[in-house]
Amino acid sequence: MAILKVSRLGNPVLRKATEAIPKEAITSPEIQRLIADMVDTMREYEGVGIAAPQVHVSRQLAVIEVNEPPGRGEKRIPLTVLINPRITASAKQLAEDWEGCLSVNDLRGKVPRTQWVDVEAFNQKGERVKFHAEGFFARVIQHECDHLAGKVFLDRMPNLLTLSHLQELARYGCE
Repeated sequence: MAILKVSRLGNPVLRKATEAIPKEAITSPEIQRLIADMVDTMREYEGVGIAAPQVHVSRQLAVIEVNEPPGRGEKRIPLTVLINPRITASAKQLAEDWEGCLSVNDLRGKVPRTQWVDVEAFNQKGERVKFHAEGFFARVIQHECDHLAGKVFLDRMPNLLTLSHLQELARYGCE
C-alpha cells in the first residue's frame, strides 16, 4: 500500500467536522485502499492511531493499533478500524494523562479524558460493532473521535502548563 502525507496543525482539514461514510461505500475499493494506506501510515510513523483528516481526507474513519505497549500498564490493542464511530456512553470521572499526536509533531501534554467509553461504529467489513473500551484504548478512541469533530488534543487541555517538547520530556522526565 502507500504511506500518506500527514496533515499538521494549521492545516484547515484538521479543524473541520468530517462526513460520514455511507454504509454501502465501506467495502468499495476506494475506502478499503484508504483504510490500508492509513494503517501503513500509522505504523510508519509509530502512531497508536490515526484519523482520516490527518491524511487530508475529511471522512469519519480512524484506525488504532498497539502491538508493543509503551509501558505504564497499557495493553496490546489489536488493529481496530472505526467507521462513523459514536461514543454512546462514558465514565463521568476524568483522568489526566500524557497525549501526543502525529499532526502536532514532537509535543506532549496532559489531557483529561474519561476512563471508559462504549462505542458503536462500522468495521472495515461494513459490519456494525458495539464494544466497551477502558484505559489507554478508551483514551485513544476519544482522541481519534476528536479528530473527526475537528479537534486536536490541545483543545482538551485545561491549560498549557504541561505542554512539552518530547526531547525535553525524555531529558527531564515527566510527572
